[in-house]
Amino acid sequence: MAPASRPFRSFAPGEVRRLIRAKQIDAPTAGMADGYVQANLVILPQVDAELFLAYCAANPKPCPLLGVGEPGKVSLDVLAKNLDIRTDVPGYRIFRDGVATERVNDITPYWRDDLVIFALGCSFSFEHALVDAGLPVRHIELGRNVPMFRTSIPTIPCGLFRGPLVVSMRPYRPAEAIAAILMSERYPLAHGAPVHMGFPEAIGIVDLGKPDFGDPVPVEADEIPVFWACGVTPQAALEQAALPFAITHDPGHMLITDIANERIVGVQRLGV
Repeated sequence: MAPASRPFRSFAPGEVRRLIRAKQIDAPTAGMADGYVQANLVILPQVDAELFLAYCAANPKPCPLLGVGEPGKVSLDVLAKNLDIRTDVPGYRIFRDGVATERVNDITPYWRDDLVIFALGCSFSFEHALVDAGLPVRHIELGRNVPMFRTSIPTIPCGLFRGPLVVSMRPYRPAEAIAAILMSERYPLAHGAPVHMGFPEAIGIVDLGKPDFGDPVPVEADEIPVFWACGVTPQAALEQAALPFAITHDPGHMLITDIANERIVGVQRLGV
């Protein structure tokens, strides 16, 4: 399958964020700013932040923590220079009482002085390594969002925060799958190695053609689906928690950071 065009692949992270802030990019970020860490986003009132932090600590596979902001602060210097979290992500979801009620590309009107930013690792961060190793990434080839599925695997609950593990899927031939496992396990802050491969029904996935988030991609007859823990898992937990208010990224529309992917190889937490 011939690779599709990969817009913004060679752009620096700050330039991609500038275009996002200018509302010139509203698309999934897979393949953009190659070589730099991408992040899932959860923004919560300070009153809920400590419990959510505990949920992340209890579930590091789907919720690898990259950084936590100060209440009311819209920047997160550990991740990127001149970051404005209100405008620098191409899509956001607004949650009210556990329901995603709106999809927006600017959360300035929703910002409050008590909001705390949580940035979590994303599997988009290791996709450049897969591509460079000659391992195809089907959703990038097709110019689509990665398919994501709710599973029957429960996360470890922490108070109000609980719910199913969400996974992303990439199809591979068996030998490619082994190589992808070995490659991705080097990136624990980007979810690391897969949590499951083959037999989607064993983890509660009924139809690979109908993802819960993102776009479907074909799985060829000689391929098996490979599933990685996904940073959309906290959004399923937000539905269960039914908090009065929260903000997340729109699945697949990530925060692109200034952190080089090489910096997180083999690293369990930033700064180590």
